[in-house]
Amino acid sequence: MRIALAGAGAFGEKHLDGLRNIADVSVSSIISRDLDQARGVADKYGAAHATTDLAEALARDDVDAVILCTPTQMHAEQAIACMKAGKHVQVEIPLADNWADAQDVLKVQQETGLTCMVGHTRRFNPSHQFVHKKITAGEIAVQQMDVQTYFFRRKNINAKGQPRSWTDHLLWHHAAHTVDLFAYQAGRIVQANAIQGPIHPELGIAMDMSIQLKSESGAICTLSLSFNNDGPLGTFFRYICDNGTYIARYDDLVNGKEEPIDVSHVDVSMNGIELQDREFIAAIREGREPESSVAKVFDCYRVLAELDEQLRA
Repeated sequence: MRIALAGAGAFGEKHLDGLRNIADVSVSSIISRDLDQARGVADKYGAAHATTDLAEALARDDVDAVILCTPTQMHAEQAIACMKAGKHVQVEIPLADNWADAQDVLKVQQETGLTCMVGHTRRFNPSHQFVHKKITAGEIAVQQMDVQTYFFRRKNINAKGQPRSWTDHLLWHHAAHTVDLFAYQAGRIVQANAIQGPIHPELGIAMDMSIQLKSESGAICTLSLSFNNDGPLGTFFRYICDNGTYIARYDDLVNGKEEPIDVSHVDVSMNGIELQDREFIAAIREGREPESSVAKVFDCYRVLAELDEQLRA
């Protein structure tokens, strides 16, 4: 399996590190806005080709599939371009930043029959997999999820603290993780409400947001998001269930009393990004739908669109 990776920034390198651990996978092309950056990352990971032009990479015979780690606003258009070029594609979360674009991506996937997977990493983190297995086994049912997504980003910077050319978004990016995970764990979302704080005068986005969700099972979710929080950073999930409480911090899990739970046996790796990439590769090889296919995560974007409409109103 020969992969092209577009977006050679902080998150792109996380995917490249994960791909190194998957058998019979090579990186053939790196695409970045900055050619020197593309060449540097290509040298580091052994890719023969580097470019600033996605179309140039898509025209290559040594590219079977593409992973898109590009700015949010480019995801839908680039995912469609990959599939129209006959390439399987994994697009990092979010699939799109509006409902119309999300619908267009699903339409092209259905027309081409190619694998189109979205990087909803929470479905793959061992911590959340552990909880999901208990839910599907009938051992627990979610009553409430309390989630905090906190960062300190008052400028356009990436996960490494480096400047970037695009503006992140609490709703269409960071809330997407929790909206999809809540539905994955508790059932289809039937009610959603949102409020937001002041708009940043330079970035043009809300820096604080609160979201309430209710699923068809009756479970509820409260999600707090902020770009103003000066530590600790990241997302913290509390599952309040009918038979136990669990707190997930990325790939780590504890119970309600903060007692560690060993999740090292849940999957072949403790790295959620690597597990996400393993699923992408396996789905292509086996000719099946991946766990976070565009179809499976599609309803998340319906909910985000409804919330966006509320906030705009």
